[in-house]
Amino acid sequence: MDHRPDQSGTRLLKFTSCMADNTLPVMAEIAAYAERKLELPTEFIDQIPWQQREQRFDQGEIQVCWICGVPYVQKADQPNPQIELLAAPVMRGDRYQNRPIYFSDVVVRRDRPFQQFTDLRGARWAYNEPRSHSGYILTRYHLAMLEERSGFFGSVVESGAHQISLQQILSGDVDASAIDSTVLEHALREDSSLQRQIRVIDTLGPSPSPPWLVSTTVPAALRTRLRSLLVQMADDPEGEEILARGGLARFVLVGDRDYDPIRHMQQIAAAVSLSGSEA
Repeated sequence: MDHRPDQSGTRLLKFTSCMADNTLPVMAEIAAYAERKLELPTEFIDQIPWQQREQRFDQGEIQVCWICGVPYVQKADQPNPQIELLAAPVMRGDRYQNRPIYFSDVVVRRDRPFQQFTDLRGARWAYNEPRSHSGYILTRYHLAMLEERSGFFGSVVESGAHQISLQQILSGDVDASAIDSTVLEHALREDSSLQRQIRVIDTLGPSPSPPWLVSTTVPAALRTRLRSLLVQMADDPEGEEILARGGLARFVLVGDRDYDPIRHMQQIAAAVSLSGSEA
């Protein structure tokens, strides 16, 4: 565990994201912003796979982590959790209603015949990974609401990432996937031609926004300063510019009960299999 202090005795504060790659640039900027504003050393960790980043966060070797709501509730529901909520992002765009929420957009290739979710019966489906709320849990919850318990899709593959699911849709390897709305919006900003190649046939959600967490190995006073820094970023011109570049409007305070919808959906989703035999 890295305890290198700065000149004031404060240890190095490490930040990371276990979200999709589109979150990495803005979190790196926020880590640097925190270093300037709080006058303490920070480091952004993105050189290792996200699974290792999460493991190091769990071990207290990384102190601040942006993570999906599903692993958050798993950690929070452990005896004597070693994490706290810092804040949650509010994304830019009317669909987010100035609230800490996001969606799952059900995406198909534009030339495919599907018009709504129920048209996907027997189709080839991709999901990013099984601890993803937007890509996996929410799809199973939606199927439960449709009273579809098993075998709805013809085949199911785990792609490893939302971006890979999108590539598989474009290549024709799969028919559809549920994509984190913030990932899809970032992809559309990066590649304007993508809009002509895909369609969104349904939207699932809203769901609570993936939170920022802090390890309780960080002193309580510093956790409070970090929390205040995030929620006040939008009021600072420099902070607001950083948020805007990342597609964020602001950060807001959230509590554990704000993630009860994740717990509820996960419990119901547990009874649903995406297909009779998932690949």
